[in-house]
Amino acid sequence: MPPRSDDPRRDATGSRRGSLRGSEPREPGLGGISDARAYTPRGRTVREGGGAEQRRTPRSNRSGDPFRPALQVLDGGRAGRAGTREPATDGARSGRRSTAAGGRAGVVRTVSSRPVREPFDDDEDAPPPRRRSQPRRPAAQPRRPVRKPRRPPRLGDPRRRLRLGTVLALALFASIGVRLVYLQTVDTPAYADGGLPNRLAVVELPAPRGAILDRSGEPLAHSVEARYVFADPTRVKDRFATARLLSPLLGVPVSELAEKMRKRTLPGTDTPLQFVYLARGVEIATAKRIMALDLAGINVHRDERREVPGGDLAANLIGFVSQDMNGLEGLEAKYDDVLRGQAGKRTYEVGLGDLAAPIPGGYSRTTQPQPGSSLKLTVDRDLQFMTQRILAKQTAKVKGSVGAAVIIEVPSGEVLAQASQPTYDAANPTKVGSPADRDDAATTFVVDPGSIHKAITYGAALQEGVITPETKFPVSDTIVRGGVTFRDTHPAGGRTMSIPGMLAFSSNVGTIEIAEKLGKDRLFDYQKRFGLGAATGEGMPGEASGRLLPPDQWSGSAYGSVPIGHSVDATPLQMAAAYATIANNGTYVQPHLVKETIGADGERSPAAAPTTRSVLSPANAAALRRMMEAVTTVDGPDGQATGLAAAVPGYRVAGKTGTGLRYDGGKQQPGEVGSFIGMAPAENPRYVVAVFVWSPDGGGGAVAAPAFREMMGFTLRHYRVPPSLTNKSPKFEVFPR
Repeated sequence: MPPRSDDPRRDATGSRRGSLRGSEPREPGLGGISDARAYTPRGRTVREGGGAEQRRTPRSNRSGDPFRPALQVLDGGRAGRAGTREPATDGARSGRRSTAAGGRAGVVRTVSSRPVREPFDDDEDAPPPRRRSQPRRPAAQPRRPVRKPRRPPRLGDPRRRLRLGTVLALALFASIGVRLVYLQTVDTPAYADGGLPNRLAVVELPAPRGAILDRSGEPLAHSVEARYVFADPTRVKDRFATARLLSPLLGVPVSELAEKMRKRTLPGTDTPLQFVYLARGVEIATAKRIMALDLAGINVHRDERREVPGGDLAANLIGFVSQDMNGLEGLEAKYDDVLRGQAGKRTYEVGLGDLAAPIPGGYSRTTQPQPGSSLKLTVDRDLQFMTQRILAKQTAKVKGSVGAAVIIEVPSGEVLAQASQPTYDAANPTKVGSPADRDDAATTFVVDPGSIHKAITYGAALQEGVITPETKFPVSDTIVRGGVTFRDTHPAGGRTMSIPGMLAFSSNVGTIEIAEKLGKDRLFDYQKRFGLGAATGEGMPGEASGRLLPPDQWSGSAYGSVPIGHSVDATPLQMAAAYATIANNGTYVQPHLVKETIGADGERSPAAAPTTRSVLSPANAAALRRMMEAVTTVDGPDGQATGLAAAVPGYRVAGKTGTGLRYDGGKQQPGEVGSFIGMAPAENPRYVVAVFVWSPDGGGGAVAAPAFREMMGFTLRHYRVPPSLTNKSPKFEVFPR
């Protein structure tokens, strides 16, 4: 719409209407639309006959638009722009119109005396503002500039956004589809089993430890089902009251139980300790009584307990196990991998909460336990019991003594009994005076054998032809080698002595002279053949090997000490095996304790065959045995043999006494070691018995021979060995003429 003109309306003659106060009036009826009634700003009219005057603001920039008066009516009778209205003044700017004959009143208009600005008069000054009825604003205030209307923002193209959104949505759904196909085809097993561990329950299926049996199948140690009692300290309400209730049932002091149930954290963490053993290997009946008490934080679980029916019977051989059924000492430790079973487990799918039960048709897998194998020993339980009893009785006669006894079967080399003194209860291995009380003295008791070594010297001399059973020569009372004087306890005074007489009276001088004829190299070789200087491999852990003096290290005195059993280290078992070689017609058989292994399925696997080797010819072995009978039989005007106390009534016995030294950690100990090793029946030996007794105050020799007599006598009767024909025992002449 074109802007309204501010020019005053003109009449037909071209003059401005109402521009001057004194213009003459128009004839009524000639004004046309310009004579329309003017509206006041409130919408009221000025009537012709009323004489009222309406002061109006003159219109500036009036154009020739014919519709202008109508727009003026719509504008409320105002001619100026909004905000430019001026107040009317009296006098020159006001005028009146007389009432026409037709009753219409004229409109008095007031125009400005200043020139009117045309629409295109840019060079002229803007028209002055209209006067207002209100007070004029101070002239110092600048006129507010007219703000141009803000240009509307440019709208985006919706088609581009739709295309982009469609592409993104399609890409998203495509990737989801590809992933779903991948999961359903490639990773199906992995994701199907992903939540399985949360639904699985694992139950351990314990495997019992194998038993240790004697030669007849009687248990020496075996496992029985038991329970262990444990506590959760975080749930125990009153640990002292709980301890007082459990103490009489578990046999554990109240203070110890209360301390175990004390609340504490795991070492190095802030995690509270929620499990502690109170007792292991508790009997099932006792465990039921504990559960009946319904104590908070106290529970029981399946356990295994090692039972040793004989208490201390063969305890030094058997050893013991830990609470977790791991072998710690003795045969339990040596054959732990055989005896220990492999636990199984059952894994199955269970429900949650109150439905914690196997889900029918759910995941289930069972690994069957593999019980440990059992060891069948060569030990005879009854003979072991009597051997231990006899050894304990005899060693009790000697203060602070340590004893060892070994019984070997001929010709198998099986160890029928192996006793140590002191001993202990394998069911309570900690209740000992000293850890050494648990040692097996037969394999760890290193001694200087003394005169029992002379049998090896005489056997080597016989085999090498240095002597014969009829050999005899004068024997002096002393002999010096390397500046050391060696004496006989039964001086011959230079008389001629037989070989049986030298054995009967344990002549040091005669033995040294025979060894010189044999030579140190050959003697050293026979020492090794008889099994000295190396562990026997019997089956006991920690077996000592002993020590031999190589010929190139012999000193001058060694020529006197080695043949009579000094400067030699050996164990009781080694010396027993050497004598078993003589009893077995000169064939060495490795002594051994394990007879066979019995699997959980009952399958029997015999132990490896023992090592054997020939040392003496059967004739020389028989000759040596016959000469050694003099040790237990010579009793005449010339004196008594050293081993008369070892004679077994009704049986021919061949053997040798000895007095030696004990070494511990390579150091010689005070006192002496008394020993006796013999075989019976001498004409056809069945068993070899070796007895060693050490005492720091001496006196071991006084009890070794009597202990042998009791042990050998019981062994022969136990196995019902017929008595010997003693009337055919040889008659020995110590000092032949």
